[in-house]
Amino acid sequence: MLAWIQHAFEMVVNEWGWALLRGALVTIQISFGAFVVGLLIGLVVAMAKLSGNAPVKKLANAYTTVCRAVPELLLILLLYYAGSDAINAVLRLFDMAPVDLNGFVAAVTVLGVVQGAYAAEIIRGAVQAIPYGHIEASKAFGCGRWLTLRRVILPEMMPYALAGLANLWMVLIKDSALISVVGYNELLFTTKQAAGSTRQYLLFYMAVAAIYLLVTLLSNAVFVRFERSFRRWMPAH
Repeated sequence: MLAWIQHAFEMVVNEWGWALLRGALVTIQISFGAFVVGLLIGLVVAMAKLSGNAPVKKLANAYTTVCRAVPELLLILLLYYAGSDAINAVLRLFDMAPVDLNGFVAAVTVLGVVQGAYAAEIIRGAVQAIPYGHIEASKAFGCGRWLTLRRVILPEMMPYALAGLANLWMVLIKDSALISVVGYNELLFTTKQAAGSTRQYLLFYMAVAAIYLLVTLLSNAVFVRFERSFRRWMPAH
């Protein structure tokens, strides 16, 4: 038994160690890029939901409803393949040659669009938790809409939104594995290759589970530090 464990460990580290590390790095890069894209989309959609413009609110509500109702795997397949077809159809209208989408950019964009719906609800709830008197005070001082957003709303909402955004990041780390269904070489796709090549399915899937757990624990430690930093500026109760 001990000899098998030693042989298995040497196989993972020596034969597939660098490939798994590269896959983990790609997973983190995809997740970070999609997290940023999702935050930007979520901020825009949250502001649209809180605006007084009825058509804009209906459009934002439709986006969040669809993205949260349809399974994420199906959305990824639709956005990836239908998006590629739509771009190439537009190019053909202008007599331009079709293009192959960059896998990394497509993965970041697709996951960002899906996660933007969840980020929008987190940000909307955090903005509504801000005492409205603070926003009225900024208007009384002559601050415009964008200055109020940058100097009042964004800083004050962060302590309320951080826990939800941290949870969104954890979910995104796991959801990045769904990109493997379109053939992009991230951590889970690399693990499938390793397991299929060596026939050591249990070994490699347990190894990748440990890598995901390690990334999650490190991410949790980072967000705890951020939360403590932001909580220093919150009023004591």
